Amino acid sequence: MSEEPGREIFHLLRAVTVEYGLRQGEFAERHGMHHTDVRALICLLDAERAGVDATAGGLGARLGLNSAGTTALIDRPERLGHVARVRDARDRRRVLLRVEDGAKEPGQARFGPQIGGSVALPRAFDGKERAAVRGFLTGVRDLLAGPQGPAPEGTATP
Repeated sequence: MSEEPGREIFHLLRAVTVEYGLRQGEFAERHGMHHTDVRALICLLDAERAGVDATAGGLGARLGLNSAGTTALIDRPERLGHVARVRDARDRRRVLLRVEDGAKEPGQARFGPQIGGSVALPRAFDGKERAAVRGFLTGVRDLLAGPQGPAPEGTATP
């Protein structure tokens, strides 16, 4: 019996996230980090790419951490020289987080080929296909980020 197309696509997406999580875990272990440290670096790099100031509060909110957990999280990669706390040039009371260049190099070495390959894949798609993929991934991201209520009775867990 074949799966419903939407379910098959969801399972493929879940398989991708599992594989990516495993590679992140291996990377973290190899570089003396916790897997949450790698997620934090990704969040900070995403903020940098988007031109958004990265703050401890914003990082904590993004990762679902309280203030103490966020401080402990930032302290670990800071000790390793991966993250720096810097004063905001516009408001000296505010502290921003910056990923140090030395932290980007190992990530690029490990994940660069996969990123490059992933960037190349949609080149074979036409504009409508790319829009469909973008719409699907954006929709799934928004569903996962939305308010979480209890699962309906009788619903299987993933």
